[in-house]
Amino acid sequence: MLIDIGANLGHVSFSRDLHQVIATAQDAGIAHIIVTGTDVASVEHAQILCEQYPHYLSMTAGYHPHLAASCNNGAFQQIRDFAALSQVVAVGETGLDFNRDYSPRDIQEKVFAEHLALAADLQKPLFLHQRDAHRRFYPILKEHRDRLTGGVVHCFTDTREALEDYLDLDMHIGVTGWVCDERRGLELQQLLRYIPADRLLLETDAPYLLPRSLKPKPATRRNEPRHLTEVLRKVADYSDRSMTAVAAQTTANALKLFDLAL
Repeated sequence: MLIDIGANLGHVSFSRDLHQVIATAQDAGIAHIIVTGTDVASVEHAQILCEQYPHYLSMTAGYHPHLAASCNNGAFQQIRDFAALSQVVAVGETGLDFNRDYSPRDIQEKVFAEHLALAADLQKPLFLHQRDAHRRFYPILKEHRDRLTGGVVHCFTDTREALEDYLDLDMHIGVTGWVCDERRGLELQQLLRYIPADRLLLETDAPYLLPRSLKPKPATRRNEPRHLTEVLRKVADYSDRSMTAVAAQTTANALKLFDLAL
C-alpha cells in the first residue's frame, strides 16, 4: 500500500481518462492520492475531483511560486477559504523558485510568508517547493517553524546541507522519479541514506518526472500515480531497504503528517 503525496491530477493531460488513471493506480496498490493545488483555478478543480472520489483523493491549496505574481489579496482570500475545507490536508504548493524566476523574488517571498502564516492559523502542514533558493527559503521557514505543525519539502533535489537544515526543522522529505534518473538523480540517490525512515515520503508529481528507469518505456512521457511503484523500487534499492519496509513506513508517515484516514 502506497500514498502518492503529490500528483497534479487537474492537469489537462488527465482530462480525458482520469477514471482509468485512478483505476490503474488502485490496481498498482496506490491507496490514496493527494492532488496538488497551485492557484485558485487548480484548487477549484482539485475540489471537484475530491468530491468525485471522496475516499480516494484529498488535496492541497496554495499558490506555486511560479504564479506568486498573480496571487493578489482577493486570490489569497480564496485560497484561505479553500484551505479550511476538510479535504484540504496541506497548505501549498508554496515556496520559492529562483531557478526560473517566473515571479519576482520579493513577491515570491511575500506570498510564501503569507502561506506560512495561514498554515499556522489552520494548524495544517505545508506542501513546500524550493529550487535554487535555499539561502532565502530556509531562514523564512525557520522563522515561522515554532507555530507550524510540520510539512514536506516536496520533490527534494538539493544538497546534503539543505537536507540537514530541513531535517533540523523536523520537515519531511518528498522523493519523486528524480531518483530514477541516471543523469540528474545521482546526488539524490546518495542522499537517501541520510533521510530518516520516519521523514521520508513518496510522490510522483504526475504528469511530470516520469521515472526514466521504467521498463518497458511507456508510450508517452506522461507520468501517472501508478508509477509510484518505480519510485519505491529505486528508493528501496538506494537506501538498502526492502520495498515492503519502505512502503509501510512512507505510508505511515503520510497518514500521520496529513492526518489521513483511509
